[in-house]
Amino acid sequence: MSGPLVSVVIPVHNDARFLTEAIEAVLAQTHEPIELVVVDDGSTDETPEVIDRYPAVRHLSQANAGPSAARNLGIDAATGAFLTFCDSDDRFRPTKVAAQLAFLDEHPELGCVLVGHDTFYEAGVERAAWERDEGGTQPQSVLARREVFEAVGGFDPEFRFAEGMEWLGRVRAAGIGIGVLKEVHVDRRIHGTNLSYSRDDMKSHLLLAMRRRIDASRQAP
Repeated sequence: MSGPLVSVVIPVHNDARFLTEAIEAVLAQTHEPIELVVVDDGSTDETPEVIDRYPAVRHLSQANAGPSAARNLGIDAATGAFLTFCDSDDRFRPTKVAAQLAFLDEHPELGCVLVGHDTFYEAGVERAAWERDEGGTQPQSVLARREVFEAVGGFDPEFRFAEGMEWLGRVRAAGIGIGVLKEVHVDRRIHGTNLSYSRDDMKSHLLLAMRRRIDASRQAP
C-alpha cells in the first residue's frame, strides 16, 4: 500500500530485550513508505547493537535525557508528512498506520488520531494498579500531521511520565481536533520496569499536566 511518507519514532533506553519486536512490527506495516527513526536515549545495554542490525533504520543517539527529549530528537530528524510513536517495549499491529491514515483522510478537519491498545503482561509481573480491564488508548499511539507539531511544539522534556497527556492538552488548547479510532492496533507490554508502571510517578506527572492545562486556560484571552 503506497501513500504519504510516515515517520515512526521509537525512543529507547536500556530496552534491548524488547526492541527487536518493536522494530520488526513497524517494518511489517502494510502502509508504505515508512521511515523508522530509533533514538537511543543513553542506553548502556545492547540497544545500539540491536538497532544496527537493521540497515533501513535511522539510528540516532543522545545522552540520557528521557523519552520526551528522545522523541523530540526523532521529530526533528524525521522527514514524513505524518508522525507516530512506538514505545520500545510495545508492538504495532500490521495495519496501525494504514488505519490511522485512512481515518485522517476521511476527517481532514482533524490534526491527529489515537488508536486502541491491548495490554499484555510478562510472566510473573503483577497487574499495574492503574490498568483498566477494557484496555483503552494511549497518547503515544497518536498519528499526527506534521503541522500539529509545528503549531504546538514537541514533548515537554520535564515530563518523563504522562508526557503524551501533556502534549495532547496543548493540542486541545490550540483548537486542533483529535480523533479516536477504538479499534485495537497496538499491543502494550507491561514488564514491571516500564516508566509508567509506578502509580505514584504517573499520578504526580498527571497532576502537573492538569495544572498546566488549568493555567493555560486562565491565561487564554
